[in-house]
Amino acid sequence: MKPLPVPCPAHLIPNASGTEAFHTAYRQAMAHGVVFVAIESDGPRWTVKADTLTAGPGHSVDDTVNDAIRAAILRMVHDRQIGADAYTGPIYFMMHNVSSEERARDLAAALHAALYGDLEPLNRAVPESS
Repeated sequence: MKPLPVPCPAHLIPNASGTEAFHTAYRQAMAHGVVFVAIESDGPRWTVKADTLTAGPGHSVDDTVNDAIRAAILRMVHDRQIGADAYTGPIYFMMHNVSSEERARDLAAALHAALYGDLEPLNRAVPESS
C-alpha cells in the first residue's frame, strides 16, 4: 500500500473496519512515516480516525491548524453531525456516528489535508455556518 497523497481524494481513504484492517492501515502509515487516517464501519454509522504519531517526530501541526480542526469538530458535535465523544487532537482525532461512508470519507480526506497544513478542504467540508 502506497502512502496517501496530499491532498488525498476521499475515495482513497482506507476502510479500516475490523481489527486486522485497522492494524494493517496503521502499520502502513507508520512504515511510510505519514499521518494515519482511515474510516471504520460501525453498523449503519461510520467513524473517522486520524493519528499524527505515525508520521514521526519530524511532523508537526501548528497551533492554528489544531485550533481550526478542533473548532470544526466541535461545530459538528454541536450540530449533531457526529457524536459528542469525538477526540479533537492535537495528536489523535476521532469522529463517531458519521451518517454515511461518503461523508466519513469526505471528513477523513479534509482532516488529512488539514494535518498537513491545508485547511481549505476542512473549511469546505465543515463550513463555519454549519
